[in-house]
Amino acid sequence: MLCDKDQYVEELLILKTIAENLNQSNDMKQMLQTTLEKLLDLTHLETGWLFLIGDQSHYDQIADVNLPPALSRDNKKPMRCGDCLCLRLYWAGNLNEPVTIIECERLHNAKKECWGETRNLTHHATIPLTVQGKRLGLLNVGSPGKEHFSEGELALLQSVAYQIGTAVERTKLSEQREKQAVDSIARFIVDYYAKASKVTRYLWKINDMKRMLVAIVEELADAFGWPTVAMITSDDDNLYLRTVRQNEVTHRCKELVRKAAHKTARKSGIVQRAYEDQNVVVQKGLVRVLPGVQPHTYTAAIPLKHLERIFQTYETMGVLFIGRESEPFSELEVEILEVLAEHISLAIEKICLYYEWQDLLLVEERNRLARDLHDSVNQKLFSLSLLAQGVRETTLHENPHTAEAIHDIGQLAQETLTEMRTLIWQLRPSGEAKGILASLKDYAEKLGIQLTFIMKEIPVLTNRVEESLYRIGQEALNNISKHAGTNRAWIRMEQDSSTLYMKISDQGRGFNPGSPELCPHSLGLTSMRERASEIQGTLSISSEEGTGTMVTVMVPFLSKKEV
Repeated sequence: MLCDKDQYVEELLILKTIAENLNQSNDMKQMLQTTLEKLLDLTHLETGWLFLIGDQSHYDQIADVNLPPALSRDNKKPMRCGDCLCLRLYWAGNLNEPVTIIECERLHNAKKECWGETRNLTHHATIPLTVQGKRLGLLNVGSPGKEHFSEGELALLQSVAYQIGTAVERTKLSEQREKQAVDSIARFIVDYYAKASKVTRYLWKINDMKRMLVAIVEELADAFGWPTVAMITSDDDNLYLRTVRQNEVTHRCKELVRKAAHKTARKSGIVQRAYEDQNVVVQKGLVRVLPGVQPHTYTAAIPLKHLERIFQTYETMGVLFIGRESEPFSELEVEILEVLAEHISLAIEKICLYYEWQDLLLVEERNRLARDLHDSVNQKLFSLSLLAQGVRETTLHENPHTAEAIHDIGQLAQETLTEMRTLIWQLRPSGEAKGILASLKDYAEKLGIQLTFIMKEIPVLTNRVEESLYRIGQEALNNISKHAGTNRAWIRMEQDSSTLYMKISDQGRGFNPGSPELCPHSLGLTSMRERASEIQGTLSISSEEGTGTMVTVMVPFLSKKEV
């Protein structure tokens, strides 16, 4: 090994190189393998292996370099199975210092059992790996024909072994800390989801919106120990604080948080940003966010969104606000809060569907009453009116007084009939009255298309706008019938302060609007655009082959009241 006058300097360089190598990786096996390779290269030794040793009979052969064929046979089975003299000395507590010469029992057995070539390797140095008195394993190195290691060589190898032992212990502690961190995160996630699951199970039992808004803030505050939880809802893009749980007291209110503004307007608070951007927003610092709600050091605003199924667009129905002092919201917690918000959104949407179902039941009952009144009472009153008129005419000359009384009966029947017709008309829901929607539904039925309307309250339109929208919808339904390969269609109508939107959608075969082979006249696209232009509107078409088509009409809003 090292024998010249510069031996001391070279040994320091070896130790420095080994230390640098040990600090290049946190992977135990990779670190020890590369370190052993570097050690043999620097010391000009040919073969080496490393054991990490536990209790008696348990050890891991974790690294090796240039083992002879006799020891590397059968996936290094001679090195992984059984014991040897150096291991027995180690377990007996008799191997605490580097051993000058040991005749290798594994190599002796290899020769005896004829396992293969040993490359004239018979002896090796064995150096224990320790750190602060704690024993970790053994470092074995040797070369063919080398049967002696000097005290200087063993001292150098022992210094290297100290470095390796320190690195092994450091890596084990690092792995232990990582495992503890993973376990802590796992416990955090399980606990968080357990609390969230308990809250959502309770919310799913509620079918009243006012109770739901109260239950959300109360259940979340109690389950997670948050000092402040608030629910903000959207109404025509205005944001209102509806319920707040603060210091274990719940308040119901309807405080304006943000007035509807143009989409390009600057978004200030975290609630407004969460609503507009549809993303979770967290904030640090004592800033008052909501009226009447005390500021907190750490706050989060989570949008409550629902997916409009047919048109595949997300709409924000409100914002969940959380304030606390304990700790900031981590990225992991934000991800879990997003999942929790999805469950809350679904629970709210379930109530909306429940209300719609109740409305449908009411509409069906009103229609049934209207039909019954029309088919029975209305017809009988009409018959009574005709009968009274006939009897009056036959008795007019014979008994004028009786005729006059019969005339009064007929007049009363006619007035009652008029009132009955008015009542029947009032019982009919607005969607049953003939207008653009009912007309398009009738037209779709003639084409064999099942048409579904998705809308909120639709204003009364001018005749010109209504006629143009009807013709555009008619042409779009024609195209669906002829080209889409489906019998389902949807029409969505909505408005903001200045624009009315009508969207006709199908989930048919679709097409490529930019294809040069497509003749726009064959699909009536030109006529639809011209009709939209006549009412100062615009028409756009989005479609992809295999995914359906959507026709969108945007018209400046003008109701009959404004004309």
